[in-house]
Amino acid sequence: MPGVPGPVPERAGGRLSGGPTVAVSPYVIDYRGRFAFEAPPEAVWSSFERGERFESWWSWLREFRLEGGRFEDGAVLHGVVSPPVPYQMRIRVVLERCVPPERIDATVHGDLRGDACLLLQPVGVGTEAEVTWSIEMMQRPMRMAARLAHPLMRWGHDRVVETTVAGYRRHLAAEAGQGPPG
Repeated sequence: MPGVPGPVPERAGGRLSGGPTVAVSPYVIDYRGRFAFEAPPEAVWSSFERGERFESWWSWLREFRLEGGRFEDGAVLHGVVSPPVPYQMRIRVVLERCVPPERIDATVHGDLRGDACLLLQPVGVGTEAEVTWSIEMMQRPMRMAARLAHPLMRWGHDRVVETTVAGYRRHLAAEAGQGPPG
């Protein structure tokens, strides 16, 4: 990553070491990923707090709203996730612990349930973001599909993650005046 000194063990797409893990249940997706961004943690956090723009950044997100006005303990995010599989999932994400600009711990409720964590660490002039979650699919059709075609469900999940990171990188670059808006 330009502007970040020292070795950064990157793979394709700017993804750092620490890839997906395998869940014990076909209904659960356990995930861990590390991503490099060319903005300091304060800028990354600041852009999160402009949630009214999330739907324009990420095509898979619909009906997004933030209760509480900002990313802080107790705030609640609502939305509909539409991955590249024929299911939509209504979710409610409760921000249990927010430590700007370092950490968010959250619980997920609705058609997906589980826990998630985002850690932001400064790396040179940029940020390394580590995300982890363990999410269970709750919709009966999704659970049936996961039982019969877990690789397809995992593929859909991983495409949403890739799209999210790519869209967020475009957004950060546009905010910094380095690329097209996104």
